[in-house]
Amino acid sequence: MKRYNVGEVVTAMVTPLDENLQIDFAQVEKLVEHLAQNGSDAVVVAGTTGESPTLTHEEELELLKVVKAKIKALNSSMQIIMGAGSNSTATAIEMTKKVSKAGADAILSVVPYYNKPSQAGLIAHFETIANSSDLPIMLYNIPSRTGINMEPETVLKLAKKHHNIFAIKQSNGNLDLVTEILQDAPEGFLLYSGDDSLTLPMLSLGATGVVSVASHIIGSQIKDMIGAFKQGDIQKATELHHKYYPVFKKIFMAPNPIPIKAVLEAKGIINDYVRLPLTPLTQLEKQNLLSCIDFAL
Repeated sequence: MKRYNVGEVVTAMVTPLDENLQIDFAQVEKLVEHLAQNGSDAVVVAGTTGESPTLTHEEELELLKVVKAKIKALNSSMQIIMGAGSNSTATAIEMTKKVSKAGADAILSVVPYYNKPSQAGLIAHFETIANSSDLPIMLYNIPSRTGINMEPETVLKLAKKHHNIFAIKQSNGNLDLVTEILQDAPEGFLLYSGDDSLTLPMLSLGATGVVSVASHIIGSQIKDMIGAFKQGDIQKATELHHKYYPVFKKIFMAPNPIPIKAVLEAKGIINDYVRLPLTPLTQLEKQNLLSCIDFAL
């Protein structure tokens, strides 16, 4: 039985804000069109890059509505993965049901943060979510933000038991754990790099693609890198990785999504406003950022 697939380049989409720090839906539509035309196969809406910690659930659902309508208007095949995770299992289930009803194609469900459950707790958490909905689920493992790592054995137990758990966004930087997941993963289960700079190394281990921040500005180039690798042109893929490595690293010079919003502002796509406790880059920091990656603009 074939599992779900969201393509190779998934953009963890920022949430544009206006000067009053309200969602700027006109800029949301502009950004969606830009991403659809520049290599994104799917977008994650209201993920951490989308400042989900400071969005209300009502705002998240309105975002989904606007993004879905714009994709339809563009006649695009770009899919929507909705950030619907929580450190409360009940809240995660509630949001999963709501975004399913609102038309999300899949959800991204993060490892519970702050309360630091055991591996058995993680299995129970994600199994309960998976049993609550038929919506495809991409797990999200990011120990730097959650405080715990979801071990390969846990990932595999979930993937083998629940067909709608179709993928994982792996953001812990440990390539051995990527190998341990993929060497025993069920057929069709997908692994995505959660770090732009590790996309090529993870591809060599069997990853499908990347949930990317850099794809806001170099989505087509990342797609070319992945395509070159999969077509056996390792030299070209490696050259593209090295060429865009400064972008991959520099857009994390400050907490995400502050730098990528500054770059998008420089491109004239959105403003760089962020909600507290995040704060914008200083002018000096912006100059430093843009001087390093102006070739990508």
